Amino acid sequence: MGVGPGPLEGLGVRAAFGGAFSGRVVLVTGHTGFKGAWLALWLRELGAKVVGCALPPDAESGLFERAGLGRLIDSRLGDVRDPAFLKGILDEARPEIVFHLAAQPLVRASYERPAETFATNVLGTSNLLEAVRHQDSVRACLIITTDKCYENREADRAYRESDRLGGRDPYSASKACAELVVSAYRDSFFSGAAAKGRAVSVSSARAGNVIGGGDWARDRLVPDCIRALEAGRPISVRNPRSVRPWQFVLEPLSGYLSLAAHQLAASGSGAEAWNFGPPSGEERTAAQIAELVVRGWGSGRWTAADDSAAPHEAGLLKLDSSKARERLSWRPVYGVDEAVARTVAWYRAAAAPGFDALAFTRGQIADYAEAARRTGLPWAGERAASGLS
Repeated sequence: MGVGPGPLEGLGVRAAFGGAFSGRVVLVTGHTGFKGAWLALWLRELGAKVVGCALPPDAESGLFERAGLGRLIDSRLGDVRDPAFLKGILDEARPEIVFHLAAQPLVRASYERPAETFATNVLGTSNLLEAVRHQDSVRACLIITTDKCYENREADRAYRESDRLGGRDPYSASKACAELVVSAYRDSFFSGAAAKGRAVSVSSARAGNVIGGGDWARDRLVPDCIRALEAGRPISVRNPRSVRPWQFVLEPLSGYLSLAAHQLAASGSGAEAWNFGPPSGEERTAAQIAELVVRGWGSGRWTAADDSAAPHEAGLLKLDSSKARERLSWRPVYGVDEAVARTVAWYRAAAAPGFDALAFTRGQIADYAEAARRTGLPWAGERAASGLS
């Protein structure tokens, strides 16, 4: 199985997603982060005029820095906890589409910095929606939360969008709160008579555990694995029996893009919550993912961590994405084995001298788009030549 960069000629097909993003101004908050950087690059390839707003990147080795995305898009650095910063960007850029990914994204960090987590994830979301409320250019706004926003009873069933929200740890609770903020703003300002004639569709998206190149976050399984392998030490796996809905980074991003295109095409439609995760049965334990990483790396081993004093993390989490499959014709392209193989391939390549992060990442997007086209996914469109200037 080839996991390196593929042919570039299929990458920037602007007809993908019905050409919904070509020539449009798109705002991505959190564009210096892991998922935000991948999304910003893909949107640029789709012909969008991408404006990003976020804190400075945490690591020089991450995708944003290594691919030089700051030179490819309109990058603004600031804090979503500052409402004036967000309002200024929306007033100046006048985006038609907004993807809100800026967040404090880590469960363990939320135990260390709970107030910061709530301020960023809850007030940051309300600040963004307040700026959207006062900006007449916006037609579609997607708030990205998490599969951990559900009240997790550790039951062997996949959570649906209609299930109860909750969260035992500050991160999960903050994302459940963010979902309530989205619902309140949607009902109060963006629907019915409250919309005052404005056609703004506000949705939320909940993805599974996302893996891919360029993520160096502390206390995430795959980055922790890679750091250990590069240092030649055993991988220490917390909660090896914990089950999660793992997926390659481009899977949820294709869902977000499909949803945004749907929101634009059908005014007011799609303004609700959506799950994007792997099919039932594709969930894996942390130990199984670590084993796949070792296999892809070609050496190393993992051991169970002695973490008895660690804060609580859910042991079982599954996600039901049937609504997205039925109404958006969205479905994953890669199985979990291939998702891990392509992720490890990025880090293996990145460890070599002369690594071109931009070209390699573009190649992985190209491979993914071509695989989606071959399997007949509607969003992939027809293959066509394009380039990146």
